[in-house]
Formats: sequence, C-alpha cells, structure tokens
Amino acid sequence: MANTPSAAKRARQSGQRALVNRRITTSVKNHLKAVRSALIKGDKTEAQAAALACESTLDKAVKTGNVHRNKANRHKSALTLALAAKQ
Repeated sequence: MANTPSAAKRARQSGQRALVNRRITTSVKNHLKAVRSALIKGDKTEAQAAALACESTLDKAVKTGNVHRNKANRHKSALTLALAAKQ
C-alpha cells in the first residue's frame, strides 16, 4: 500500500495506464494477425484493407510510445512486401 496520498494517486494512474497500454498493444497484435490471415487465405482486397488499418494502428501506437518507431516500420515494410508478393 502507498504511504502518502501522492503515492496512492500514482499507483491508481499506473494501473489505469497499464490497461490503456495493454489495449493498444493487443490492438496492434490483432491487426497484424488479421493481415497475415487474409494473406494466407489469398484474399487480396481483404488483405489490403487490413493492412491499411494495421498501418494506422501501428502509427497511433508509435505516437503514444507503445511501439518503437523502427519496429513499426519493420512491420509495415514486411506487410507491404507480402502484399506485393501476392499480386
């Protein structure tokens, strides 16, 4: 338990931020899975739509600091190459 009111507030804020960060990270992972599954199925239009949504989610995660910029760029590059290979 926190000994001071400010420590108690920081503990509350930390818990709330952890939930938000987990939600953002889960969203990124789910979008990546959606693109990969669409590529495996061979559905180009679905894969392209999923890739656009995934790139947007990655950019938002970078903006909030949940994903490193280079990691997001690696994912976006790999998705772009995978989409190009399917066409």
